[in-house]
Amino acid sequence: MNKLCIIVFLFPFFGMSQPMVVKDTQGGIFSIGLRTTASSFSGDKLSSFGTGVGGQFRIQVADRINTEWFLDYITGDVGDFASRIDYHIGWSVMYYLTKSVDPIIKPYLVIGHCFDKTILIDNSDHRNRIAKNSSAVQGGAGLHFRVSQRFDISLNTQYMMHLGDDVHAHYENARVHFESEKRKGLEGHFLMHIGLNYK
Repeated sequence: MNKLCIIVFLFPFFGMSQPMVVKDTQGGIFSIGLRTTASSFSGDKLSSFGTGVGGQFRIQVADRINTEWFLDYITGDVGDFASRIDYHIGWSVMYYLTKSVDPIIKPYLVIGHCFDKTILIDNSDHRNRIAKNSSAVQGGAGLHFRVSQRFDISLNTQYMMHLGDDVHAHYENARVHFESEKRKGLEGHFLMHIGLNYK
């Protein structure tokens, strides 16, 4: 087990020592990575902040266009009486704002779509819960920080706008109540990701 932990920890450093040969275009480059997520909800006054983990892989199609395929798991609190779990699985397209092939800092715009599942759970009775499946669109901007030709650290901020019904929780008469209702307006939440990626 200790050997496995050492290998996993040192893997990015081994990758930094291996040069990557790019011929003519960066189209076709594959990368894989892990990321942390912070989420700030804007639609529900009780749902304020969530954190989570996820992973992604990228397939670059041209020098200035990259695709990202991701999965996120986010947890948070709804007041002090319920918990929230969000699963996101989806894809994004990144458009790089610089023509330089391998700069130290590479800014980009990002748009995408995902399918999501939200579960609200009563903290005092886990059998009391509500769940919903829907989809969402997201957009924002980010930066890649090049550590080596094969390894980068990515930072981005997006606004995710959910489509379809919404679920809410409220505390009344010493009991947690959940309800589903039609979404009003452009409700969603801000997301911030910090990721480590290996090409």
